[in-house]
Amino acid sequence: MTIQNSLQRSSPESQGLSSAAVLAFVAAVEQNLVDMHSFMLMRHGQVVAEGWWGPYAAERPHMLFSLSKSFTSTAVGMAVAEGRLSVDDPVLSFFPEEAPARVSKNLAAMRVRHLLSMSTGHAKDATPGARTQKEGNWARGFLAQAVRHAPGTHFIYNSAATYMLSAIVQKLTGMTLLDYLGPRLFEPLGIIDPTWESCPRGINVGGWGLSIKTEDIARFGQMYLQQGVWNGQRLLPAEWVAEASARQVSNGSKPESDWEQGYGYQFWRCRHGAYRGDGAFGQYCVVMPEQDAVLAITSGLGEMQAPLNLVWQHLLPTMGPQPLPADGAAQAQLAQKLAALALPPLSGVPVPPTAARVQGQCFDLAANRQGVQSITFDFFAQGCSFAMANAQGTATVNAGYGVWQPGNAFFPGLGMQRCVASAAWTAPDTLLLSQRFIETPFEYKLTCQFGRSRVTLAPTLNVSFGPTKLPVLRGKLA
Repeated sequence: MTIQNSLQRSSPESQGLSSAAVLAFVAAVEQNLVDMHSFMLMRHGQVVAEGWWGPYAAERPHMLFSLSKSFTSTAVGMAVAEGRLSVDDPVLSFFPEEAPARVSKNLAAMRVRHLLSMSTGHAKDATPGARTQKEGNWARGFLAQAVRHAPGTHFIYNSAATYMLSAIVQKLTGMTLLDYLGPRLFEPLGIIDPTWESCPRGINVGGWGLSIKTEDIARFGQMYLQQGVWNGQRLLPAEWVAEASARQVSNGSKPESDWEQGYGYQFWRCRHGAYRGDGAFGQYCVVMPEQDAVLAITSGLGEMQAPLNLVWQHLLPTMGPQPLPADGAAQAQLAQKLAALALPPLSGVPVPPTAARVQGQCFDLAANRQGVQSITFDFFAQGCSFAMANAQGTATVNAGYGVWQPGNAFFPGLGMQRCVASAAWTAPDTLLLSQRFIETPFEYKLTCQFGRSRVTLAPTLNVSFGPTKLPVLRGKLA
């Protein structure tokens, strides 16, 4: 990364924020939130605090889920600035060959701005219907669905609408979002090696699927805070930043909810005059114009209002207009705390005789939805390994006792992923395995209970779009 693109660091006090307030925020996170992975706080263009809870690390990308939407919106803003389209263009004008045989009045009235503001007029999320289109043609699947309301009158969160924005950009430019944003956004911001999931037809999915680092999220937010300018170069028109971050449509009326303050162009309005992009399980880019601050967060959380509440409670009120007197003791305490952040590996009882009894043993599993056919256990001085076989082959996970063991493992729907694993005996007949997929929000735990010649495996996830408690697997010695 070039020196020109390196972010400047300074103490919280020099930017009008106390180190004690940041310490209070971190303490509240650790007390109230189970699975924060990282945060980076910027004020007046300077990084004043940053931390990663090991085994998560600064150099690792993290899945953004729907925070990807804000980057898709940015691509549309750039294409508008280049004169390639207008937000008032009809959606159907880009996909005449994908239009249904009968075009409803509401579908004909749908404009690009309605895709941007999640006000397409659908009565429900169009994403499942688009993704299951039998030819893998998501655009055709989107346009085939009934548009019950007049566009612009009804908010419904709709990731397929964001996909359509991606498809429009690719149709107009001949480039995927990733390639289009490369020289226009990622390279100027110093974002290296971003990746983005694609649909069966090679179009970046837009509404999710982008993976970048925590600092990259902060850079993106700072560019928005600076009205589209980065290092003296205008990347995005100020008018687009204003439109995208403004309330374009109402999405509720609860004053205490940060999900009911209005929605812009793939950005949520927040309380306290802030706005944000966010993604499932706690991925945030929070822009606070009144405080001249940006906060980037990655996590694996099931409840997404809680982190924002802690931000408003501990950080926002202490951001003053003037620098504060230096506080060496608090700064040293904060630095020590941030350097030691960690999600600990598993701990348990001493290794029991059960380990020797099942050493090298293969258990055949009864038929199950996960498709796991067998599991073999091996134990060694510093940990153990699990070899799980299915129709595609065998994947082996090495797990450390009292430490995170790095490796790779298969995660359903995502394929092979970088992970770390830890194991511990929690009772003489019970072994617990934890796998943290360190570039995602997910942690997979497997509780293995051994009988004389049988094993029961109880898998759970920390977060999921479905159940977090998965069906129990049962096996017997081969």
